[in-house]
Amino acid sequence: MDKMAKYLYFVRMDVDLDKEERFNRWYNNEHLPALLKVPGVLGASRYVSLEGSPKFTAIYELEKPDIPSGEAWKKAVAATPRPQDIVSRNAARSICERIYPK
Repeated sequence: MDKMAKYLYFVRMDVDLDKEERFNRWYNNEHLPALLKVPGVLGASRYVSLEGSPKFTAIYELEKPDIPSGEAWKKAVAATPRPQDIVSRNAARSICERIYPK
């Protein structure tokens, strides 16, 4: 990407240790690729915490802050349901607006 996104959407969560491999496979191969196709999503990446919790973080680069509440995002989420036996814990979401550089 040539320029920085104005908005970032953070999704953080923990999952049971014995489900992490399947969770990561689903998120990386199904869920994230579907969300990257949503208009206005400029990019996305995932991280694992080296200390502290939640353990997993996905960061989405957005053109507008309302993209995660839009219909295209909701359809992408519905099309890639998380396996039912994988439950997220300590989930947190936030949308941030870049304040510097403008």
